[in-house]
Amino acid sequence: MSVQSRSYRDIGVGRWGPLSFLSTAVLAAVVVVGAVAYSRQFIHGEIVTGLRDWGTAGGAPWGLYISFVVYFIGVSFAGISIAALVRLLRITALEPVTRMAELLTIVSLVLGAFSVLADLGQPLRGITNLFRYARPQSPFFGTFSLVMAGYLFASLVYFYLAGRRDAYLMAQQPSRLQAFYRWWAAGYRDSAAERARHERTSFLLAVAILPLLVTAHSTLGLVFGLMGGRPGWFSALQAPGFVVLAGVSGLGHIAVLAALVRWFIPEARERIGVPTFRLLGIFTMVLGMVYLYFTLIEVLTAGYAGHAQEQELVRLLLLGTYAPYFWGGIVALALAVGLGLAQGLRGRWSIGAVVAMGILVNIAAIAKRLIIVTPSLTHGSLLPYEDGVYVPTWVEVAIIIGLMSLGALVILVFSKLFPVVPLDSEPTS
Repeated sequence: MSVQSRSYRDIGVGRWGPLSFLSTAVLAAVVVVGAVAYSRQFIHGEIVTGLRDWGTAGGAPWGLYISFVVYFIGVSFAGISIAALVRLLRITALEPVTRMAELLTIVSLVLGAFSVLADLGQPLRGITNLFRYARPQSPFFGTFSLVMAGYLFASLVYFYLAGRRDAYLMAQQPSRLQAFYRWWAAGYRDSAAERARHERTSFLLAVAILPLLVTAHSTLGLVFGLMGGRPGWFSALQAPGFVVLAGVSGLGHIAVLAALVRWFIPEARERIGVPTFRLLGIFTMVLGMVYLYFTLIEVLTAGYAGHAQEQELVRLLLLGTYAPYFWGGIVALALAVGLGLAQGLRGRWSIGAVVAMGILVNIAAIAKRLIIVTPSLTHGSLLPYEDGVYVPTWVEVAIIIGLMSLGALVILVFSKLFPVVPLDSEPTS
């Protein structure tokens, strides 16, 4: 079926069924609960959370919020990288998921910024002080300038330009959003010359954005890796480890999101098939193997040759307080890799199995983010302080779940306003 003859409702745009209304209502309700929890924190301060100063206060100043800052920004990695690699390497099997991957990047970066604001006891003062006292040589400054600003801006530009052709095609059909589609198309007419110019621009943007996103995620890893006085963080593997685990969690999210799109929009099933999930599964499996190797090397190095505090942290991860998180993450990641290997050896890939891989690797990513952030604050001090304790309260959990629901709600609503799966690529003129 050609693009001209396809109704916009055939791709899910503007079509609200009972399942869509129910999902929207549930997600909105969870967002409201998260907002109520944040209002409680904003009024009473961070005393309603499990966060406390390290050392004499016996706690950890970073916890669930910072763990999910790293997690959300990590999820964003695979989105724009998939879109860029599809553009550069012509990976046709992944073309149907490029727009949802680009959207996932933008939403995840915004959620990461909201997690930072949740962590700040006085967010307005924190934003003001960023401009007053920021040090450009600090990885913290790089995190905000490259990730929260430069990376997000580049992703928005790429997302906008990649959608112009579909906006033009959507504007050819009468609808309440016709003016919106015309604005997005911005004069695009889908002529041969414009298609060629669009291809060149998209290619150059893809070339530019790949090193930017690697630099951004490496900078986030350096926030931890350059702290020489903090056992468990000071490591040359932090930056590449952040990049690899970001790819693993992001690919897993795309697999789950692609399956949900197939469920909500049956017409997308012919575009998002087994070949798409096969590539997502292969990439997830390979990056999962790499991260398991990184973890093994890190644990062996710190446990065998590290000083007393490093060895104590390794013991806590393997056998102590944080062992459930560590082994839970390792087992989940190993199961995901095993699922990928089993499918690859059989030569038959299952959509359900790849979705299971996506869920497992994100469980592993969340667990790993938690044990990156908190153990070095509660037990990793080189000063003669007592060990600390960190247990998140319902306020922190509700805020994080509310943020995740907010992201899902944005993606769901967007899918009703614009094709979340790119339209057919055949020219119209």
